[in-house]
Amino acid sequence: AVSTISSGKDGHDTPTGVFSVLDKQQTYFSKKYDNAPMPYMQRIDQFGIALHAGHLPGRPASHGCVRLPNGFAAKLFAATRLGTEVLIGS
Repeated sequence: AVSTISSGKDGHDTPTGVFSVLDKQQTYFSKKYDNAPMPYMQRIDQFGIALHAGHLPGRPASHGCVRLPNGFAAKLFAATRLGTEVLIGS
């Protein structure tokens, strides 16, 4: 499947490379950024970078996470499990 995203804004670049899903929570709130909602959160590193549903303003706007449309995030969440490989390219 293919989707639009919003990646990390300047100074909060989304890391590129091969990662694994380390944690999954359907309902989650950021511990770093004002309890911001992160529906369908799938954490891919030990620093808090995750794939999750969120606002897509048409430009990089996150703190490093990969924001996805809600419906796509839900489908992706259902299709993965802990350990699923995630490739983020530039």
